[in-house]
Amino acid sequence: MEKETNNRGQWGSNFGFLMAAIGSAVGLGNIWGFPYKMGASGGFAFLVVYMALVAFVGVAIMLGELALGRKTGYGVIGTYRLLSKKFAWVGWLGFLSGFLILSFYSVLGGYTLRYAFGFILEIFSEGAGFGGLGSGAFFGAFTTNGLSQIIYHGIFMALTVAIVMGGVSSGIEKFTKIAMPALFGMLLIVIVRSLTLEGAMTGVSFMFAPNWAAFSEIGFMKVLKTAAGQMFFSLSLGMGCMITYGSYLSKSENLEKNAMIIPIADSIFALCAGLAVMPAVGAFMSQGVEGISFGAGPGLLFVTLHQVFSVGMGGFIGNLFGFVFYFLVFIAAITSAISLLEVCTAYFIDREVQKGIASNRKKHTMIVGAIIFIVGIPVCLDGLGAGVAGGATIEIPAVMFGMNEVRMAFDCWLDFYDMISEGVFMPLGAILMSIMIGWVLKTDVIKEEVEASGLKMKAYKFWDICFKFIVPIGIIFVLLGQLDDFFAIGIFK
Repeated sequence: MEKETNNRGQWGSNFGFLMAAIGSAVGLGNIWGFPYKMGASGGFAFLVVYMALVAFVGVAIMLGELALGRKTGYGVIGTYRLLSKKFAWVGWLGFLSGFLILSFYSVLGGYTLRYAFGFILEIFSEGAGFGGLGSGAFFGAFTTNGLSQIIYHGIFMALTVAIVMGGVSSGIEKFTKIAMPALFGMLLIVIVRSLTLEGAMTGVSFMFAPNWAAFSEIGFMKVLKTAAGQMFFSLSLGMGCMITYGSYLSKSENLEKNAMIIPIADSIFALCAGLAVMPAVGAFMSQGVEGISFGAGPGLLFVTLHQVFSVGMGGFIGNLFGFVFYFLVFIAAITSAISLLEVCTAYFIDREVQKGIASNRKKHTMIVGAIIFIVGIPVCLDGLGAGVAGGATIEIPAVMFGMNEVRMAFDCWLDFYDMISEGVFMPLGAILMSIMIGWVLKTDVIKEEVEASGLKMKAYKFWDICFKFIVPIGIIFVLLGQLDDFFAIGIFK
């Protein structure tokens, strides 16, 4: 069960590990998901629930995954296989989650590249970047151009593969040590500009002014399940990332401290993303600019904010800040993408290590990356439901999942991949992990690994309660919430 010395690689420093782990957590879930979910779920009320879930559920799962990974020294599949034969299959839930998520995440990452490139062109020639189209019209045209999406999906995936091919220390760590500070710096620039816009306090008030009425207007259970789903996805939990990254940690590192730093940093980035987006949206809402609202949904990133930069700000300044914003979203996306690809690549490297043969990281990374690219092509071709490749609705009899007279219907492949990975595999895997730690192996397995660094586990009793009771209950809300979204069975009405 214990970690063996092998040639899988190791982080060069704890700072490098933290930058990589924070980079895995900080992604589209923060820059895109957090602002629009906050906007659609009552602002401040959502924020309070979200922070409570991070403190009592997110940190505990983070600690568990890092500890299990470091203890075994293997990726998610190897870790569960070594810990318990009964739970060996749980590792595949994490592997498949990362695989499916990256297949559509890379497509969305390609969107960020296209928008950053578009604003650069607009700086030099008006209309060159977006063809003179408005934000909504351009988004519709781009999402129905399958070839263009495939090209940007391919570029994003190729960049991800190139970084992971470099290895743990020379590739992932080296990139994230530069990328994450740069990301934070660019985010601060956008925040300053957003906060100095006339009417920006409308957005700030929406975020931070107490608004408990949202619990009755929207429904407490709906706010809870939305915040829980956002917390889960944002922290990269249940998809094998933190187990894999933890497997490269040395025994001298303080797991308990790191498990708190990563969620705190992720939450800070999420709040910063909110401060970059909501004040700007609020400013132009108060000025009467059409097509802008707090609850614009997923279109907030690619339609509403495009409108903010191109129409609200306008001119050279609008194009410059548009480029800076979408480039920082690209960095956030790729730091998460490399962790997802590493989860999949690590499995094949681990197999060779266990057989005692030299692993070929470059070959495995290229092959896995190519397969994920191919699996992502249907996401490019269906135009997010617009029907580029025929517009057929994907239907699955829900009776397969033990639910009679209910059918799942998906208008796009992205939703289908998302349902399997984020909707089922991730929360189910995390529930099983917490049960395994809390009731099967007992939380002593975490305590022993934390104290392997020579430091006493300070909050053992608290973590014991979390793993046995709080985490399973919290994740059940995530699972039920996801099933409610995808099956439309009205659990949270």
